[in-house]
Amino acid sequence: MILIENAKVLRNDKLISTNILIEENKISAIGDVKSKSDYVIDGRGLAVIPGLFNSHTHAAMTLFRGYADDMPLQEWLEKKIWPAEAKLNEEVVYWASKLACIEMLKSGTTFFLDMYFFPQATARAVEETGIRACLSSAFFDFFSKDLLEVNLKRVEKELKELKNFRVLRAIAPHAVYTVSLEGLQRAMEIAERENIFVHFHLAETEKEVLEFKKKHGKGIVKALDEIGFLSPRLISAHCVWLEGSEIELMAKRGVNAVHCPASNMKLSVGKALNYPEMKKAGLNVLLGTDGAASNNSLDILREMKFSALLQKFYYGADLFKAVDAFRIATENASKAFGIKAGKLEVGWLADLVLINLSKVSMNPCHDLVANLVYSASSECVDTVVVDGKIVVENGYFEGKEKILERFSKTAEKFFAGLV
Repeated sequence: MILIENAKVLRNDKLISTNILIEENKISAIGDVKSKSDYVIDGRGLAVIPGLFNSHTHAAMTLFRGYADDMPLQEWLEKKIWPAEAKLNEEVVYWASKLACIEMLKSGTTFFLDMYFFPQATARAVEETGIRACLSSAFFDFFSKDLLEVNLKRVEKELKELKNFRVLRAIAPHAVYTVSLEGLQRAMEIAERENIFVHFHLAETEKEVLEFKKKHGKGIVKALDEIGFLSPRLISAHCVWLEGSEIELMAKRGVNAVHCPASNMKLSVGKALNYPEMKKAGLNVLLGTDGAASNNSLDILREMKFSALLQKFYYGADLFKAVDAFRIATENASKAFGIKAGKLEVGWLADLVLINLSKVSMNPCHDLVANLVYSASSECVDTVVVDGKIVVENGYFEGKEKILERFSKTAEKFFAGLV
């Protein structure tokens, strides 16, 4: 049992002092609760918030942080990222993912959705660091039936291996410009059979949308609907270049869209996800950092700020508020993944973050949510609890130095092999 005493929590838009009791992996009581707990946290000067969700990333791309900056998306992928990724191995992905898990935990992320290669290596990193995750087996077919068969065979094997870990699972056909419609259809069939999620890049650039329409004579979303690809299982990253009718159709089918503002701005995709239209249509919107190669951070607190600023810049100051940014990083993601987290409620999972209110950036505190969105960063995170276990304490992740040392040596060896 863990007892958090005299911490601040939001109740009816007001900060109040209270106690929170954690038993096993759930919140068992909130209020004037006393208990002989195994561990007591002095919550004075701290605010407790639900753990944050990073709903689209490529964790092991910490390896490529700063490797290929200041380039447009397609050139970035084809000339730098894909050639380097062709030389990846399980050891590199393991250490790069472990570094990513620490970075996310230290910035208040308790759950992430990942799309990358060697997912079993990332699963090991997830279990060893204590974070919660949904891991995807990713594939491309580049419109080759032979390549599709080879990759789906690998995907089936990886999805089976992931059953051995404490993770949710997903299949991840990359995008419409790298995977055939047959590949997408078969991915959804596998997802339905295995009762897992589908992780996908959608409408990230205008070029992607125009080339698809030229090739197929119809828009991407319509084509995806015709093959039964639109589903509540579908977590679609970016969703920038969508028409109003496409947004309405996605909402009708229960699809989830992920806002990745920092990556979209850095790769200059030319537009912002249309949150006002999505909210009006009832489309569930989540928040993601994308990978550290295109962000270059996995700090979801900073991503909340980017989400708000980009929306305000593009659509108007009053159409996206701090509470919207906070909601897409918590409640909306909880709904998408079917996880009873993202709220501070009795009976919900004990995935919590304690924020240090004494940090300069948190003062004064007229509005906790506004401070979290507009001024907080990882330096404000004091303690992180995931599944009822403390994984970050006083801002420190135990073993960080050794992990960073091993990652650095592994990365140096990897890049020496690229020359």
